[in-house]
Amino acid sequence: MTDGQQRPPAAAVFDALGADYEKAFAGSPAHRRSLEWLLGRLAPGSRVLDVGSGTGRPTAETLAGAGHRVVGVDVSPVMVELAARQVPDASFRCADIRDVPLADGSFDAVCVYFALLQLDRREQTDVVRRLARALTPSGHMVLATVPLDVEGVDATFMGQSVRVTSFTAPGLVAVAEDAGLEVLEREELLFTPAHPDAGPEPHVFLHCRRRTTATPDA
Repeated sequence: MTDGQQRPPAAAVFDALGADYEKAFAGSPAHRRSLEWLLGRLAPGSRVLDVGSGTGRPTAETLAGAGHRVVGVDVSPVMVELAARQVPDASFRCADIRDVPLADGSFDAVCVYFALLQLDRREQTDVVRRLARALTPSGHMVLATVPLDVEGVDATFMGQSVRVTSFTAPGLVAVAEDAGLEVLEREELLFTPAHPDAGPEPHVFLHCRRRTTATPDA
């Protein structure tokens, strides 16, 4: 097997998209509202993990600009290079979040904006559980996805072939709650990315807090 075949499929997709992804999605008003929600709940200098950090905009840029210590993780080296250049006040790592060691209680907040869609449902559930444990007691997590009842469906995304798995909005709520999170707010809407091949797509944003009771075992 070649090195290219061993890489996560998402790496090749987002290497190809590069800055075009930012142009298509960074203008989302719901994403901006979500970041404002999170900013209103963070103490000064909070440590934040940005999963699937992409080009660093708008998430890492907004949070680092507010004085928080942001660590971004993305599987795409192209995205990580762009993010490091565009958001020098944050740190970025090219890695698969499934392979990144996460100490319990090590982050005040975790952002997961549309970063899990190319993992299967078991993997998504496991990742959310691990991320929940990485939160400090009463730490916050934002989960956003395209809420569809699909598993392993081949699709075309901004001209790239992808295999997509997702949960419905209630299904994602159940994943979050089973991971030990309390869903404080939920927003569902249609968003049309700024790309010629894009049409309206459903989005859901869950704004969560880690419950103070112990989270379930993995």
